[in-house]
Amino acid sequence: MWSTIRFFLDIFIVSAIIYRVLVLMVGTRAVQLVKGLVLLGAVALLASVLELRLLSWFLSRTLWGLVIAIPIVFQPELRKMLEEIGRGNLWHRRMDQEEAENLSREIVAALGYMKANKIGALLVLQQKTGLRDYWRTAVKLDARISQELIISLFWKDNPLHDGAVIMDRDRLIAAGCYLPLTDNTSISRWYGTRHRAALGIADVSDAMALVVSEERGEVALAFKGHLSRNLKDPQLQKLLLFYFSGTREIAQRDLKERLLNLLRPLWSK
Repeated sequence: MWSTIRFFLDIFIVSAIIYRVLVLMVGTRAVQLVKGLVLLGAVALLASVLELRLLSWFLSRTLWGLVIAIPIVFQPELRKMLEEIGRGNLWHRRMDQEEAENLSREIVAALGYMKANKIGALLVLQQKTGLRDYWRTAVKLDARISQELIISLFWKDNPLHDGAVIMDRDRLIAAGCYLPLTDNTSISRWYGTRHRAALGIADVSDAMALVVSEERGEVALAFKGHLSRNLKDPQLQKLLLFYFSGTREIAQRDLKERLLNLLRPLWSK
């Protein structure tokens, strides 16, 4: 009985470790390496089954050569992975505080530029609720967040500037997304389509939507059915740090309460 339990426990532990290591590789060049190794392994297995001796000999020598070359070529990725394990992030992938601050600054700077130049924008921060229904027919980006890219997407001459940009953590998923408008009839008639779309996506999901008003040159936030106007840069910085910092599970549990505490004074204005 114990031998059977030990057998399955052994498999489970090894599988869990391999899975978490693969999770740490996401977003790095190492992902392509793994794909290449899997392909070579499959070809080597097929060559062995078909008794293709020359091909089997060549692939075996190639794989042994890769064992030596991989640590040299992918030294930065391996070092980063070991650092993550050393920080205790093997089981919980936590974004570095420095990286979270850099991403927050990029977005705040982009919002500040658009606010100063009265460029309308709608940026949706996806959380636990997936927004695939709203971005699958849009223009897919899968791009790293940068101030220049965000500004260019909402530039007035850009064909995508009328739609929303949806982001998930440190990636811009898609641009030119069309969102549902809110059914709330009590919202002021002074709010335009972007504000109504921001409230609409906040009504049907746990996403946060940041809106830059062309007319007033201010940033508003739609979250959990509320619209907070005229957010200042320090408030935006805190809000984005809450979004980027910590593991996904921790962020989901704490974010709502912390954001509500941050934004409650604005709702009363």
